[in-house]
Amino acid sequence: MADEQIKPWVKQLLELGPTLAFFLLYLRIKDDTFTYGGTEYSGFIVATVAFVPILLVAMAVLWHLTGKLSRMQIFTAVMVIFFGALTAWFNDERFFKMKTSIVYATFAALLGIGLLRGRSYLEFVMGEFLPMEHAGWMILTRRLFALFLGLALANEVIWRTMSDTTWVTIETFGFPVVMFLFLWIQIVGLQRYLIEDKNEG
Repeated sequence: MADEQIKPWVKQLLELGPTLAFFLLYLRIKDDTFTYGGTEYSGFIVATVAFVPILLVAMAVLWHLTGKLSRMQIFTAVMVIFFGALTAWFNDERFFKMKTSIVYATFAALLGIGLLRGRSYLEFVMGEFLPMEHAGWMILTRRLFALFLGLALANEVIWRTMSDTTWVTIETFGFPVVMFLFLWIQIVGLQRYLIEDKNEG
């Protein structure tokens, strides 16, 4: 089923649905305490543990429908599983909260390594889908490096200084909205580097 096309809304539902499910479940059980094997777990911990299989099922369905998963999706899933397991094992919600910082910091580090070598790893991964001059890719890579680094630092400040509900809300809606707006602004601002536009002219 490789390269099969699915409706955009189905793809978006499978990609964003698990996070929204986590948010709704957390709101429903955030004030509850659950006892398993003689150990008490907060609603946050239980919602985190439930999020892992929900995410895996959504990814399995997406893979079944399209025949592929992006490297970013796979990496994020691995991090969710790893830190979700640590959260449950140690009964400590900090592991899951730190996951977001580590994911963003890893993306920033990878882009930063490429920039130090005078390359855009972003162009290597996405160049096939968005034909753009190398100069444009370098600009976008530098800006995304700064964005990911900023999001990692912001997450550290938020989860360490704000309530669980605030963090969950920002994790579910705030960071994705920032990412969407950032990418939209970049696409508009880098129009002159798009190869398609230059050919049309």
